[in-house]
Amino acid sequence: MADPKTDSTPVRTETSPTTRRNLLRTAVVAGAAAGAATLATPHVARAQGRVLKFQSTWPSQDIFNEFAQDYVTRVNEMALGRLTLELLPAGAVVKAFELQDAVNDGILDGGHGVCAYWYGKHKAFSLFGTPPAFGWTANQMLGWIKYGGGQALYDELVGSVLGLNLVGFLTGPMPTQPLGWFRRDVADADDLKGLKFRTVGLAADLFNVMGTAVTILPGGEIVPSMQTGVIDAAEFNNPSSDRVLGFPDVSKTYMVQSYHQSAECFEVIFNKQIYEELEPDLKAILKYAAEAASADMSWKQQDRYSADLAAMEAAGVKVVPTPEPILKAQLEAWDKVIAELSKEPFFAKVIQSQKDWAKRVVGFYNRFEVASKPAYDHFFGA
Repeated sequence: MADPKTDSTPVRTETSPTTRRNLLRTAVVAGAAAGAATLATPHVARAQGRVLKFQSTWPSQDIFNEFAQDYVTRVNEMALGRLTLELLPAGAVVKAFELQDAVNDGILDGGHGVCAYWYGKHKAFSLFGTPPAFGWTANQMLGWIKYGGGQALYDELVGSVLGLNLVGFLTGPMPTQPLGWFRRDVADADDLKGLKFRTVGLAADLFNVMGTAVTILPGGEIVPSMQTGVIDAAEFNNPSSDRVLGFPDVSKTYMVQSYHQSAECFEVIFNKQIYEELEPDLKAILKYAAEAASADMSWKQQDRYSADLAAMEAAGVKVVPTPEPILKAQLEAWDKVIAELSKEPFFAKVIQSQKDWAKRVVGFYNRFEVASKPAYDHFFGA
């Protein structure tokens, strides 16, 4: 079928004088109505061909930047040229940890990152990206965002509490993150004491309680810091990111399963003034493209993460489950972190909302979902 936007083949039609007059009259009325609508909404931008600078907080080779591109692709395809997001990798305009300020100030129009990166402004920010281990998955956390009051609390933090010129959407459920990469095995919580360790967000508070010497770094700086001895161990996120960022070059011990970041998601942000100038349908595209990209990411990661983990094992990486004593110590540390930070009223309000949701929703799935491991072991071996 010919594309109506590109096909230049002339089409002949026979139209009577009366029909032509009716068509002309209809066109004039429609044009007048369109003009009146434009005058009635002077603050709504037409956004014909508008290009927005959209930077991620991820290195260009990281699968996270690919996930950002997946979001951008959906927006651009649905906007049909009226709005185009131009994806830039971390550092193209500003450093990763400077993204939020750049979008807030209008240096960038939008960006892709994680809420944990902004917890220095308010520790409740990390609750929308790396919350406590309430037994929930990242998808259940996103359920709280959509249907448990989480989005309203996020909007309150961004707007009322911090007064930021931002609009944000949470997207992209991440599986439980590994404890990380170590130069040697660790057996219990005492082995973590004094260790120079990279993490971000509330996990920094968690490991500080456990006696670890925490260093907060963006993704692209972790491996170089391990190579030079600035840090002894680190976690980032997943096998695909860890592999391409070069972790296997500095460590062969990969410890998986941890409560420090058992659920996380991405954050897509836009300058609020820029966003509010867009027409309603373009605003909807920016919002619902985040949901579409979220679903696709949940499927794509199944393929990529499992394949990259297998490839690293084949190359000599030793994948080790985190010992039970460390997991137990993490949960006890979460108790202390939550109690201390809940002295701040807004943090406490978000925590209570999350607990209410997790108790009901995770409780439901615990009762209804059959355990997967026995079935897996039956067909594939332990």
